Amino acid sequence: MSRKELSQDQRDQLAKLADLPDDEIDTSDIPEAPTENWVHARRGHLYRPLKQPVTIRLDADVLSWFKEHVEGGGYQTEINRVLRRHVTEQEKRRS
Repeated sequence: MSRKELSQDQRDQLAKLADLPDDEIDTSDIPEAPTENWVHARRGHLYRPLKQPVTIRLDADVLSWFKEHVEGGGYQTEINRVLRRHVTEQEKRRS
């Protein structure tokens, strides 16, 4: 039996667990996760929206400002972040 294959007994045990309602599964031997571990958690941190390449005409001084003021050369990411913040604020105003 390889590491990836389950024995028939293991499959039977998993099937029994899958059939149990959540409130009947005994989790008393699992310690609670300490809340201090979640203090710095950020929702959506691993979410990566689909990027779409576009051609956009920007004023030269605006583009120059982003290129000069963003460390590491991520000026396009910063422009996207600023636009996203604007969209979010506009949506809040409309609702």
